[in-house]
Parts: sequence; C-alpha cells; structure tokens
Amino acid sequence: MNLLTEVKNRALAPTPPFFQFLKKAGLLIAAIGAAILTAPGAVPEILQAYAGHAVTAGTILVSICQLTVDSTAFEARLLKTVK
Repeated sequence: MNLLTEVKNRALAPTPPFFQFLKKAGLLIAAIGAAILTAPGAVPEILQAYAGHAVTAGTILVSICQLTVDSTAFEARLLKTVK
C-alpha cells in the first residue's frame, strides 16, 4: 500500500478515547506555550525557552495521537474501501 494513502487512512480513522484525551492535553500544552511566546511585554528568556519546548512537545503529542487508531475500526474501514 502507498505510504501516503496509509497515513491518510490512519488520520481519518477513529481515535481511541485515551488518545483523544491525550490529544486535547497536547493542544492545551501547545496553546499555553504559544500564548507565552506571543505575550506582549518582557518575558524572561528561560520562560520563552520552556514555552518553545512546550509548543514542540504539544505538537508532537497531537500528531502521534491523531495517527493512533482503533485497530478494529481501522480494519473495518479498510475492508469497506476495498469492496
């Protein structure tokens, strides 16, 4: 199977509830980091560094959780598209 097709199918497949929770947490972490980075005024340099790391970590967490699928639903979807 083509790699891009497989990634597309995984991204569109249902995500298990635990990973939905983690995805929301990752979005929250990334949003807090972005808010600190774009805050007006003087923000300490160490806080800006941690905010940058938070944006990166949150983005990676969301990406991984989006591609994690419920295997039974994923296989059922693949069989449905093949027919």
